[in-house]
Amino acid sequence: MGQSLSPRRLGDDFYGQDVLVVAPGLLGKILCRATPDGVLRARVCEVEAYRGEADTACHARAGRTSRTQVMYLAGGHAYVYLCYGIHHMLNVVAAEEGNPQAALIRGVQPLDPQREPIVGPGRLTREYGITMAENRLDLRVSDTLWFEDDEYAPPRIETGPRIGIGYASAEDQARPWRYVARL
Repeated sequence: MGQSLSPRRLGDDFYGQDVLVVAPGLLGKILCRATPDGVLRARVCEVEAYRGEADTACHARAGRTSRTQVMYLAGGHAYVYLCYGIHHMLNVVAAEEGNPQAALIRGVQPLDPQREPIVGPGRLTREYGITMAENRLDLRVSDTLWFEDDEYAPPRIETGPRIGIGYASAEDQARPWRYVARL
């Protein structure tokens, strides 16, 4: 798993794209989380795309609400919500302002070779201390949570249906909008 010496922070040019570009584009990028002990870094290896009000699996399917308001912001904001009342879920808002799209971060591979992959969005947020306090955080400028690009390209990317969306239409359940990188 290679990495260059000077990664750059992701910005508007990346986050402002459609989520079907942003979600697979996040694979191989580095999730950075500042802690009192330093910055934790992990390479994104699994994501899911949620694409606006017409996507019955997307939280924005019911339109703008207090919960989904963050999804209508410009791409590059964190959308964190509580699932089952216990698990925080980290999403990256994509696309232009007013177009509610987001990519759920499902798994990462820490850059520390001593650490095992973190699989599962609830486990990821628990291990990285991501809570509702990070909801609406601007990932483009935050000094506590951001993404970097060191130009690493995963050697293989697989797609498949999203997980845990039994409430969505059959068509939306079947969409291959889950992306997994084999690092």
